[in-house]
Parts: sequence; C-alpha cells; structure tokens
Amino acid sequence: MSALAFPAPVETYATLKLRAEVRAFLAEQLGARTPMQRADSWSGFDRAFSRALGARGWLGMTWPKRYGGHERSAFERYVVVEETLAAGAPVAAHWIADRQSGPTLLKYGTEAQRAAVLPGVARGETVFCIGMSEPGSGSDLAATRTRAVRDGDHWRVTGTKLWTTGAHEADYMILFCRTSGTAADRQAGTSQLLVDLRNTQGVTIRPIIDLDGKHHFNEVHFEDAIIPIDALIGTEGEGWAQVMSELAFERSGPERFLSSIQLLIDLIGALQGAEDDASLLAVGRLTSHLVVLRRLSRGVAAMLEAGDNPTVHAAIVKDLGAVFEQSIPEIARTLVDIVPDAASTRSFAAVLQKTMWNAPSWSLRGGTREILRGIIARGLGLR
Repeated sequence: MSALAFPAPVETYATLKLRAEVRAFLAEQLGARTPMQRADSWSGFDRAFSRALGARGWLGMTWPKRYGGHERSAFERYVVVEETLAAGAPVAAHWIADRQSGPTLLKYGTEAQRAAVLPGVARGETVFCIGMSEPGSGSDLAATRTRAVRDGDHWRVTGTKLWTTGAHEADYMILFCRTSGTAADRQAGTSQLLVDLRNTQGVTIRPIIDLDGKHHFNEVHFEDAIIPIDALIGTEGEGWAQVMSELAFERSGPERFLSSIQLLIDLIGALQGAEDDASLLAVGRLTSHLVVLRRLSRGVAAMLEAGDNPTVHAAIVKDLGAVFEQSIPEIARTLVDIVPDAASTRSFAAVLQKTMWNAPSWSLRGGTREILRGIIARGLGLR
C-alpha cells in the first residue's frame, strides 16, 4: 500500500495581513446577514457581492494578469475562500467559475477562449455551471451519453445533464460529452465543450426544486443544439483526463468541511454552560475533526501551489468532509431538545432544519462516496 503525504502551507505575513483584510471586508458587507442566510452560503446568489470581491482582486487570484488575474499564490486564494465560507457569504454567483471552470480554461482552453471569458470571471461578472452528471449515471461520469457530433463548422449536441447547479443563472457551461464511440467505451471518446448558454439554440433548462423548496438544481436538455467547432476545450477524446483534473479543484477546498459550519456555531451557542459529558465530548470531537480536515485541505492547496496532482488527496478531503458535515445535524439533534423548524424565531431551530434538508446532497456533489473511495483505493494501490 502506498503512503500519502499532505504538505503544510506556511503562513506568512502576507497571508495573515490578507486574512485580516478579508475579515474586515466581510464584516462590512455581511453585517446584516442572518444565521439562516449564512447557512445558505453555497447557494446564496448575489451578483453584487461577487462583483465586490472581484473589485478587491479576490477572484481569479492565481491567474495571469493578462486574463484579469492577480498572480497571487494558491494559499492566498485559499485564505479568501475559507474566510468567505466561514462568514456565510453568498458565493454562488462566482463560485464555480473561480473554483474550477476558470482554471480548466487556463490549463486546456484556447487563447481565444481565455481572452473572451476569464476577465469577466475575475471581475465577478461571468457565471458558470458544470455539465457533468446525467440521468441514470449519477457520479459515474464515464457512462455519459450526451453526444456531440461534428457537422461542418459546428457540433450538434444531444443529451441531458442533471443536478446542474445554477444553470438558470449561468452564462456558460463546461459540457462533458461523448464525441466518439458509445457509453460502453467508458472514458475513451469523451471531450469538453464551452457552451454559451445565453446564445445557443436547442438548450432547455428545467428547474428541480430541492427539499428546502429552493431552485438551485436544474435539468439541462440539449436537442440538436448547435455549438461552434472552436468551443472544444483541450484535445478531442481527452475529456476524461481533463475532467479528472477539474474535479481536483472541486473536491479539495474548505467548502468540503464548512457547509454546516453555521449549525456548529449555533450548536456551541446553544450548549453554552452545559457541563454534561455528552455535550463536552461531542463539541470536542467535532472541533478536532474540523481542525484535521482544515489541515488536510490546506495541504491540497500547497500541492496545487507546487504544481502537483492532488487527485487522490482531494478525494480524501471530499469524502471525510462529507461525513463530517452530515454528522453535525445528527449530533445536534441528540444534544438539544428542540424541534427543527425553518420558520422558528430561534436561530438554532431554523438553521438545524435548513441543514437537515441540505445535508443529504453533500455526499453526492463532487462524486459519491463509492466513486471517491474507489479513487482513493486505487491511489493507495489497493485496487
């Protein structure tokens, strides 16, 4: 069995100064944000807030300046992401674009694609969604059936993407599709296309309402959609390798252990003065798990900074993070005798209900446990 090491990023004066600046900015921007709103950080869609982050130079932080970036370190970017999530900021308008779509275009996109799209992302103006999952395939991306066929100077695309977060708000999608062969060929014959959702005929976006009664998810249907031939990202047939690289960005950040942080904050508040062993043990255990997950996630940031491939490390962070996040509402229910109620005037009861509604999806996004543990097992030489 192979061993895995998570390197430690070094805090510098620059990162400490940046952290203080971000906290001051967030205190000013989010002072009136309620606990319920803070609990909805991932899904909070606020273009004005994203533009404000962009104006401060806190989006596209690691990118070259010629594309609107700021050429700062991966760890400096980590500091901004961690602070915004911990504060419950509404990040959905820039989240996907800054986290993975932009880096994918930087790594594999054409010069024309980068020049046309990346500056808008860095300004907090351009919204992306992810076109990966499909009906009947879940996290088994290799089973994709959405097909793009060359037809002169364009692609004709047919198929359906499911659980597409934010598609109804997005300007662009990076579409994972099949450009040759069949689903039986698995990874072979897959590619990625840059789809302009605002200007593409044959695309229908249908809402999927979640347990919380909110519209974040969508079904995106392509029916003989016409997409320019130069929308191809990277190399035709190399989509699998490209999407695996993209998922390393998606799976490793502090979002993998901060989704239920508001409930943990409220739980600690609800238990103030408690001296029973169950309460003390639970809070101590949750805190220790949080510290360990933060250490692992920061290690992935250090690997990205060094140019290493953190695919397996990112899968570990995502899998352990989902277990941690989903455990918090269950532990909270056993410690505080209160009825979860989103309409309650008590912050703890309302946030508990919201977190319980959202928690089931946290082990699906970015790959199910079964998929992730297969990746981890292969990385450790066990498969």
